[in-house]
Amino acid sequence: MFDFIDLNFITNRVMPYLDRGLLMSLQLIVPAALIGGFIGVVMGVLRVFGNTPVRRITDSLVAVVRGIPLTVQLMILYFGLPNLPFLKIYLSPYAAALIGFIICTSAYQSEYVRGALLSIQQGQIKAAQALGMTRWQTIISVIVPQAVRRALPGCGNEIIYLVKYSSLAYLVTCIELTGEAKVLVSRTFRPTEVYLIAACYYLAMVTAATWLLAKLEKKLAIPGFGAHK
Repeated sequence: MFDFIDLNFITNRVMPYLDRGLLMSLQLIVPAALIGGFIGVVMGVLRVFGNTPVRRITDSLVAVVRGIPLTVQLMILYFGLPNLPFLKIYLSPYAAALIGFIICTSAYQSEYVRGALLSIQQGQIKAAQALGMTRWQTIISVIVPQAVRRALPGCGNEIIYLVKYSSLAYLVTCIELTGEAKVLVSRTFRPTEVYLIAACYYLAMVTAATWLLAKLEKKLAIPGFGAHK
């Protein structure tokens, strides 16, 4: 049934290429998840508690990012910015891909955070202020920690998406896991083995991310709340 699988080809040709691509994928995914998550929290807070101009600006930015496909955003960053009429901006393939992923994931993360913030009872703000805390002290010390816990499942889901759409980096010549697979296929004309092993790599990354996020969610859980065991 599996006679078409050449183990020697996989171990000696496929895996060295994909291991190199995996390293580049992780160099994109990890900083994009960390930086994008932080920006997402900040934007979520501003979208809920900022003044009217700030809310309108951040809401508009999120709407624009969510409304444009990530592929198009990457093309603009890498191919479009150098052709600006007055200010030519040149980004390396890695920088263009990383910035694109940060922008995209932070916009979606902010939506999860915004929803979590709105779910917190407003009476807690009044109670904290009655204890002498300022508005922003209340937001940072009381509201945001609760919102982060509530937003974590959605934010974790966005990280899973980030693992998968990191495969678009090759479109701007940042050769990560999928890019290395395409290069190898073009040289060997053996797409079945190459793409099957690449799929296993992505499945392993997603499984590891899911496990880590589950551990983090359990770690941050408040005893007596939720269904964590």
